[in-house]
Amino acid sequence: MLHATISRGCPGEPDDAVCYTTEYGGPVLPLDQRKQMALEAVQSAPVTDMPSAAQFSLYVMDTDDHMDEIYGCIDFLKQSGTFDRAKNFCTKLGGDAGAVFATVQAALCRFGPPEGHVTIDLTVSANSPTPR
Repeated sequence: MLHATISRGCPGEPDDAVCYTTEYGGPVLPLDQRKQMALEAVQSAPVTDMPSAAQFSLYVMDTDDHMDEIYGCIDFLKQSGTFDRAKNFCTKLGGDAGAVFATVQAALCRFGPPEGHVTIDLTVSANSPTPR
């Protein structure tokens, strides 16, 4: 099992460099275009043959349209092929580990402002759920 908090756009400590995403090669693309690019990233993820389950929460900060970004991410998740179900304040994913981690990466890198603060609280379990 893995539990992690991952973020970008925040130095963490006053003397640390700011972590940012290189997924935005220029101006921020429209939300629909970023959702499509996120879906393509998940579809091209390597197959690991390792079933996994994950749940995560996305926090977009430092922008006036943070809810638009969160709802855009939720829409992407529902189309990703890894969406299991919505839970209270988080989303549950399932499937091959390659696709699950590609989904989480796309959520972190494609939603929220490129230089803004985006954080994900993540729990992943490999080889889960147990086959019945």
